[in-house]
Amino acid sequence: MNKKGVELSMNVIIIAAIGLLVLVILAVLVINSTSKLPGTVASCNVKGGICRASCPTDQPMIPATEARCDTGVCCKQFTATG
Repeated sequence: MNKKGVELSMNVIIIAAIGLLVLVILAVLVINSTSKLPGTVASCNVKGGICRASCPTDQPMIPATEARCDTGVCCKQFTATG
């Protein structure tokens, strides 16, 4: 029996198994990081709002599911265009 041929195929199997393990770990990391993106809530400022205790009657409230405010609620801030 030719031992050199057996060693060569065993090395290929070990390297392929390690490569497959690395690919699986990378796939899990990519899937984990991309699954968090759609549900991420941006801060109130990013959504064009301002944090207040309550919104004035002329400013609509941005829902908490869309914008995060540490204190109070996020109110849509209108800018004057001229």
